[in-house]
Amino acid sequence: MVSIGSRSPVYGRHGMVSCSQPLASEIGLRLLKQKGNAVDAAIAIAAALTVTEPSSTGIGGDCFLLFFHAPANRVHGLNGSGRSPAALTAEQVIADVGPHVKAIPSSHGHAVTVPGAVAGWVDALAAWGTLRLKDVLSPAIELARQGFPVSPLTAVSWQQSKDRLLQGGPYATELLNACNDAPKAGEVFVNEPLATCLTEVAEHGKKAVYHNGRIARVIVDSVQARGRVLTIADPERHTSTFVTPLATRFHDVHVHEAPPNGQGIAALLALNILPQLMKADSNTLLMLPPLGSAEEVHLQIEALRFAFADAKWYVSDVEHNALLPVEALLSAAYAQERAALIDRSKAAVNVTHGRPAGSCDTVSFQVVDGQGNAVSMVNSNYDAFGAGLVPEHCGVALQKRGCSFELYGGKVGHPDALAPKKRPYQTIMPGLPTFGETGALLSSFSVMGGFMQPQGHVQVLTGLRSPMSITSHIRLGHGEDPHWTSEEKKSSDALMLAQQQETEADVRKEDQLRINEFGRNNAQLHDVRDQKKALQETLNTLDDASADVMMGEGDAVHLLIGESFVETSEDAAQEYIEKRVEEAKAELEKLEAVESKLEARQTELKKLLYSRFGQSINLEDS
Repeated sequence: MVSIGSRSPVYGRHGMVSCSQPLASEIGLRLLKQKGNAVDAAIAIAAALTVTEPSSTGIGGDCFLLFFHAPANRVHGLNGSGRSPAALTAEQVIADVGPHVKAIPSSHGHAVTVPGAVAGWVDALAAWGTLRLKDVLSPAIELARQGFPVSPLTAVSWQQSKDRLLQGGPYATELLNACNDAPKAGEVFVNEPLATCLTEVAEHGKKAVYHNGRIARVIVDSVQARGRVLTIADPERHTSTFVTPLATRFHDVHVHEAPPNGQGIAALLALNILPQLMKADSNTLLMLPPLGSAEEVHLQIEALRFAFADAKWYVSDVEHNALLPVEALLSAAYAQERAALIDRSKAAVNVTHGRPAGSCDTVSFQVVDGQGNAVSMVNSNYDAFGAGLVPEHCGVALQKRGCSFELYGGKVGHPDALAPKKRPYQTIMPGLPTFGETGALLSSFSVMGGFMQPQGHVQVLTGLRSPMSITSHIRLGHGEDPHWTSEEKKSSDALMLAQQQETEADVRKEDQLRINEFGRNNAQLHDVRDQKKALQETLNTLDDASADVMMGEGDAVHLLIGESFVETSEDAAQEYIEKRVEEAKAELEKLEAVESKLEARQTELKKLLYSRFGQSINLEDS
């Protein structure tokens, strides 16, 4: 008897749809049968998933889309993500939530950027669709009005997020059942407010959400109740952006991803590094390590770690960072430079971003129509029900993308520093590979799971040698901490990392966590020491200034404050200097305490790791 395994391919002649909810898939197929194209079907699916999977997506979220236009063999892109309010600054956030937070709290109104999804839908249809917006949205409206049976996974997410919703304001009950509880699996859930909301969008288009329409006003009201700075002018100025996708060649395939502020470049960076780690004469997929082998997984993990180090620094709003070195980051020379830092036998300890010359509650879905057009699309709330804020009579929650901004990034020149009218780092990333020689469509794909998505793309593309086995192999997971990688066993025959090193000790999860902690601590120590050095230089400068003031003869003193000289008296100047010295010494004392704590922990980690790996690991600063 021939075994065909647990999964087998599905074939179609006139189109295909893939998404996380059968009801939404059926709606997409219905649009294709009604002579709609891939874009029409994709937007219909996005709207349907807003109904059937509200914890993951909705009109309160954002979207990214890649469209393959078959007649021209060309890939187009659309960035449907929103921007921060014009009045939002890091100083405002710190004043409102306190100086000790590392990022905007997820439930605060400041976490909500202008939702871009609806504008993305309307603009995509206007540019590439064939059907009317009303016809595309009507199946989702019907689904919301008549109700739908809640799927098991959605029921779990809903139940886990119930408390977040209840804390999000008086209209949270619109997303709960008659008992003010999350609906159970199989329960029919009716969302009349969402049906009304989608009807307004169908009739008025973007005006309903962005140009002083009812939806725009209630979104602003709900955010102002928790954050104060969003005004009706913010959604009014919102626009989608048509973008040229980034692409890199991975063997004989061109891989297309949306450009920053999306994190698709992280996958491209890793895919650029991987071929550099093959044998010098390799030019085909046959030269890759065996699929799922310890060697392949190790190289993928290391390539992704270096790719994420760059992405977490550089991915930001290109409208605010016109000099973002995208071309240099994707150059062959930079890939070689990063690959040279990777040891084929052990994990790198301190992975930081480079300097080339010159970020799971999301839905993703794919559509290919009978003409060969394709859409890869992701629509997301960012975490279950986003910020948990539910605007009045909308039946949706608002996303919390503002949490991705670097709150203190302005102090270190971080490209993703929080600023007004700026798009934050976006985790959602559609993917679309084409054949390198002809530009013809190879496939349309995306994965879900926040920061897991770049490695998901890399694993899908490196697994194209055996597409149906991809889901059976180790899944590399990238969590809130961007430095550690884990393995998840997806089937009984999945291979785990078991290649023996010099000490014949396997790298266990706890080992990897310690290695990554050591690397983070190392980077933090360097930063702390740099800050100490700068403070010491400040103290020396202040001492010199104090001596100069004391040598004066009662004349007015010209004191440098910021970038300007201010004329003041000797007493006032001395008082100012003494205050600055006191502040600098207090800050220096704090840094010394942090340094001491980090050094003690590093000593402890060295003992643990050297006792386990001996000569096969190097924890000393080069």
